[in-house]
Amino acid sequence: MKKIKHPVFRSISIGLILSLFCGYVIAEDVFQRQRQELVDIIKADVEMTSAFLDQESLDERVLDAIAKVPRHEFVPDDQRPYAYENRPLSIGYGQTISQPYIVAIMTDLLKPKKTDRILEIGTGSGYQAAILAELVDKVYTIEIVKELGEMAIDHLKKSAYNTVHTRIGDGYYGWESEAPFDGIIVTAVASHIPPPLIKQLKPGGRMVIPVGGQFMMQYLILVTKDVDNKITTRQILPVRFVPLTGKH
Repeated sequence: MKKIKHPVFRSISIGLILSLFCGYVIAEDVFQRQRQELVDIIKADVEMTSAFLDQESLDERVLDAIAKVPRHEFVPDDQRPYAYENRPLSIGYGQTISQPYIVAIMTDLLKPKKTDRILEIGTGSGYQAAILAELVDKVYTIEIVKELGEMAIDHLKKSAYNTVHTRIGDGYYGWESEAPFDGIIVTAVASHIPPPLIKQLKPGGRMVIPVGGQFMMQYLILVTKDVDNKITTRQILPVRFVPLTGKH
C-alpha cells in the first residue's frame, strides 16, 4: 500500500529547510559586513603605522582578499564569534591565527604578482595560505604540527582553495623540490633567517620573516635578493609571534 505523507509534516519539513537556508544567508551577510569592517580597521591601522611601513596604504588586491576570505572558516568553533576582530586567536596546539593587520602587512610586503610562486612556512589554520591563493597562481605551505596541517587541509578544501599545495614537515628547510620561489613568508619567529630559505628565494624575490626571541624583542624583517643574489634586509616593525620549531 502506498504511504501518503501528511501535509502537516510536509509543511514542517519545507518550513525547516527554508528556516535553515534563511539563517545561513543571514549569517553569511553578517560575516561579509564584518569582513568589510575589518578592512576599514586595517586601513586605519596602516595609516597609524605608516612611519614603520614607509607607506600610507596597502595594495587594494590585498585588502580585497581580506574582504573575501572567510576567516571564520579557519578558526575553531568556539572562536568563530571573534573571527573578524583584529587580533590573533588560538587554534590549538599552542598556535595562533595571526592578527589580520599583520597578515595584510606581510602579504603586501611580498608585492605578490598573479604569476608568482609563494612558499609559506607555518600553515597554521590555513588562513594566510587562503589569502595568498587569492593573489597568486601557486601557493606552497608547510606545517610542522601534523594535527594542524591536517585541519588546514580540510579548511582549505571546504573553502574551495584547492590549488594550495600543503605538506607536513619542518619548514626551516623549505621545500627544495619546488624551489625557487618568488616570495617566502614565515609565520613564526626565528632567531635568524634560515639559510635554506635564502637559497630557495629566487633572484628578485622577497621574504618576510619575524626575527628575534620568544621572550625578547621581535621584528618583522623584509629580505630581498637582487638579480646578483645579493641579500639585503630591512626592519619593518615590532611584532609578537610563536617560535619556529623543528630539529634546527
